Formats: sequence, structure tokens, C-alpha cells
Amino acid sequence: MTIRNALRDHGQRYRPRMACLKKVEKVLLEMQDPCTGVKSQPQRLVITIIPHAITGEDIIAWLADRFQIDAQEARSFGSMLVALGYIYPLQDHKRLVIKPDTSLYRFQTPYFWPTQQWPVEDTDYAIYLAKRNIRKKGILELHEQEQYNHLHKWMNHKWDFVVMQAKEQYRAAKERKKPDRVVFDCQERAYWVVHRPPPGTVSAMDYGLDRRTDPNTDEVTGESPHDLQDHNSSRSYSATYSGHDPFLSKCLPSNPWLTDDTTYWTLNMSNVEIPTKMRVERWTFSFKELLSDPRGRDDFRLFLKKEFSGENLAFWEGCEDLKWGTAVAMREKAEQIYKTFLARGAPRWINIDGKTMEITVKGLKHPHRYVLDAAQTHIYMLMKKDSYGRYLKSPVFKETLKKAICPEEHKFKNRRPSLSPIIIRQQEQEQRAKMAANAPVDITQVMSKLSKQGKEMGPRHSK
Repeated sequence: MTIRNALRDHGQRYRPRMACLKKVEKVLLEMQDPCTGVKSQPQRLVITIIPHAITGEDIIAWLADRFQIDAQEARSFGSMLVALGYIYPLQDHKRLVIKPDTSLYRFQTPYFWPTQQWPVEDTDYAIYLAKRNIRKKGILELHEQEQYNHLHKWMNHKWDFVVMQAKEQYRAAKERKKPDRVVFDCQERAYWVVHRPPPGTVSAMDYGLDRRTDPNTDEVTGESPHDLQDHNSSRSYSATYSGHDPFLSKCLPSNPWLTDDTTYWTLNMSNVEIPTKMRVERWTFSFKELLSDPRGRDDFRLFLKKEFSGENLAFWEGCEDLKWGTAVAMREKAEQIYKTFLARGAPRWINIDGKTMEITVKGLKHPHRYVLDAAQTHIYMLMKKDSYGRYLKSPVFKETLKKAICPEEHKFKNRRPSLSPIIIRQQEQEQRAKMAANAPVDITQVMSKLSKQGKEMGPRHSK
């Protein structure tokens, strides 16, 4: 399989998704440990002996024992490893799940792990399909046949190159031993099922808005403890935020989009001196709500200043500025934050553990937007678990809550919203047209204009 080498973005590996995949890979390395990992041994597949094969039940048993979880959770975790392409099946390739029986699996080569971020190109996929078409003598699965026809039509200008590469790879594969040939075929097929899933299935590589519900999951006939926990948390969230939802409750003192009264916007400006009571109440919902409000951060900063720990919030704000700032000043900002908060003898030195400092200093050799994520997360959790609870009980917060404004609802009698500027402009044009039509006509001025036009037309005709 030919995969084009490409330069990787140094910032990508520190994104939240990369952090998750790195943790998965640590578990995978433990699973491959020859002493404490999953037991692998040669297994018979039909008449072929496959080296270093593992069974689905051994994988589930190891995960359950390692993380002290039940078999169902271990099976779900194992299926996630297969869906991400870290483990590939040797028998059933259509559904990337772990089966709790003697089905055979193997560990994927680290070269094909998702963190490598090799670009999955259509040319490589076309070569793979052409090679399968040669091996199967034109009998492909329905979705593979459709993709093959589409790529053939789209890459018609270089299809000879695709077929040549496919024949060369097929010839090289025939020279291998049969166990190696079977393993490589299963490995390559699992790779393309992960990165080019059949229609109606979900790729584990998708995330964000591209992520969809997996239609291959088994139907749930009853509610598990996790489902009940999710439902309870959803109900709790709805009960907490129902009074602060502008669709479910009124805007106090009035809705400016309906009444043209801008008092609501004035009271809820970013850095208003005295906030509303409803706004202060949101700060108690979570630490994230407090930091997302500029006025809440000012209040929290005042509290930290009295506790002589204001550098923690200043460092967190500096990391946010680095993360969302311009690319031109990125390196300069990273160095400035390091000198101010992390270097030895820094004027506003913050306390982080040695491992986090090592990761941060190593990343600063190639600074990017997310180079300080590890240190920022450490300080964030420190403020959340320690300072946030004391802040809610402090005189600073109680005084702010006491002074907070609770506006009363404005009641307007027979008030209608203002007209659209387009309608007002049309009305003004109609009014000017009516005034011009009703204005008295001066016959002398009209005759003088006609005589001037006649004199101008006369010399033109003479020419």
C-alpha cells in the first residue's frame, strides 16, 4: 500500500483529540507487553497458521482485569480500539467490533496508527480497489464496485498508472509466504474500512459536526445505569438553566427586539459595574460559567488578589490569548508567557508539577497555539478544585450578590415595534413623490426650458 509522506502540523498532536488517542496508544502498548499484556500465539485460520494472533475473549478479559470494569464495558472499549484501527480482525471485516469468542485479531502496525495523520488519498484507495478487483477477478462488494467505477471515471487521465501500481503490488504479494499474505491483506482491508467506511456506517475518524449516530450498534432494549445517569444529568441541567433560557423565560426588564428599549443590553454589558442578580447566579452553576463571563472574571480576580494567587488567572488568560490570537505574534506571546510565569525567577511564577513543566518546555522549542495546554489545564483544575469553592463562600462574592440588580418588568401600553428602515425609506420616497405631484406648476419656467432645448437642437440639425 503506497501512502504519501507529508509534513505533520506540530500543533495538531496537542489538540484534545490527539491527547485522547495518545492515551489509547499507551493502553495498546501495555496490551502488547510480552509479560503482562494480552497473550498472543500462532492461531489456525482455516488451514493457515497466523503468527501473533489474539482472540476477542482474551482482549475483553485483559481490559476488564486491567481497568477493573465489567465485561460489557471492556467489550465497548475493545470495539473502540478496533473502530479506531489499532486492532484489526482476521475474519469478519464488515463490522469493526470485538466479539467475545475465539475470533482472531492482530495489533495494527504503529505506522498506520491515527496519530501518524497520514493523508488518506483517493489515489491510494483506487490502487487498493484495483488490486482487489484483480484478485477477486472483477467480483467486488456493491459499495466497493460503486467506488471503483467512480474513481475510474474521475481518474481516467491516470488510470493506467493506478492499474500498473496495483499489478505490481499484487505480484509482490504473491511472492510472500501465505501467512504473511493473509495478514497483510487483512491489515490493509481493515485500514480502508476504517478510513473509507461503507455507506450507512460511521467512521471513528469523524468528530464534531461530522459525527453521526452509529447504526451498527445493537438495539437497546432496556435502560442501563449509564443511560439513567445521562438522563438524570440532562434533567438536572434543564432544571438549572430553565430560568436563564430566553426562550423559556422573559427578558427583564423587557425584550429589546420587541420594545426598542435597550435597558436589557445596558444592564448586561461585558464589564458593567453592577451586574444583574440572574447573571451572578449563573456564576454558581460551574467554574466554566464564571470564567466565560468577563464581569465574573473581574470579580474572581479581585478574590484571588486578596489570596495572593492572582497569577493563576493571569496565566490562564494569557494562554487563552495565545490560543485565539494572531499567528504573527504567536511565538512572541509564548516566550513572554514563559518568562512571566514559568521561567526560574519569573516575576509571577506559578506552581506546576515537574512532568507538566517538562512537557511545556519541550513544546516551546516549536511553539504553537496549544503549546501551553498541559500547563493551562493544570492551573485550571487547581483553580476549579481549590479557589472556586472558597470564592463562592467569600465576602467578595457575597457583596457582589448583595449589590446585584434585580430589574422589574417594563409594561408598555399599546406599544408596537418600530418599522423596518426599508419600509421607512419607501414611505419617504412616496411622500416626496406626492409633494412633487401636488406642487403648483410655473408656466414661465416650463416655457423657458422648452425654448432652450429648441435652440440646442437647432444647431445640431444644421450640422
